[in-house]
Amino acid sequence: MAARARQQTENKAQMDADKGAEKRPKKVSRNPQRTHATILDAATEEFAAHGFGGARVDAIAARAQTNKRMLYHYFGDKEGLYLAVLEATYATIRNAEKQLDLARRHPEEGMRELALFTWRHFLAHPEFLSLLATENLHQAHYLRRSEKVSVMHSHLIDELSDVLRRGEALGIFRPAVDPISVYLTIAALGFFYLSNRHTLSTIFARKLTAPDALNAWGEHIVAVTLASIRV
Repeated sequence: MAARARQQTENKAQMDADKGAEKRPKKVSRNPQRTHATILDAATEEFAAHGFGGARVDAIAARAQTNKRMLYHYFGDKEGLYLAVLEATYATIRNAEKQLDLARRHPEEGMRELALFTWRHFLAHPEFLSLLATENLHQAHYLRRSEKVSVMHSHLIDELSDVLRRGEALGIFRPAVDPISVYLTIAALGFFYLSNRHTLSTIFARKLTAPDALNAWGEHIVAVTLASIRV
């Protein structure tokens, strides 16, 4: 009997201790970098899906599993958050381009790699194309506020200019080719195809989204780009 009573007393004490632990507030681990990145990812999805006007801060907070106060803390307001999304999206492609190491490649190989990389990036990141379309509808109203994007692009144009100069020196590229025109050729061929793939597939009764069709178009971009700059 004494042992049973002692056991009951110990059990009650343990239950009381457990209840006390439940009442105590749990420590919340704070990771500002992770919170910032999570909000940015959620905002990218929301803006890409609904545009600037259709995107809702409430929906972004729900996607990020946080509250609007945290969004405003990190980004100021909806416009600030949208601009941060644009800058991060451009930074993704520009940082990835640096890995191509164009300066160490033969000029024709460098152009081929840049063209294929751009095409494959468009395929892998449809949100990038959606955000570009949205910002163009706004006539780059928000992008013009960025002090970062022009710096990102100057690096790309410098590398592309170097590739073109080396190709000219080897006698394989035309002299004084405009690097911006070359990049516009690459980007336009990819952007138009993907932005209109559903309507064009219907009009021409051809599945432009099939893997073989996508691979063939990537090679077409390479061929057109090189043909436009060769001697």
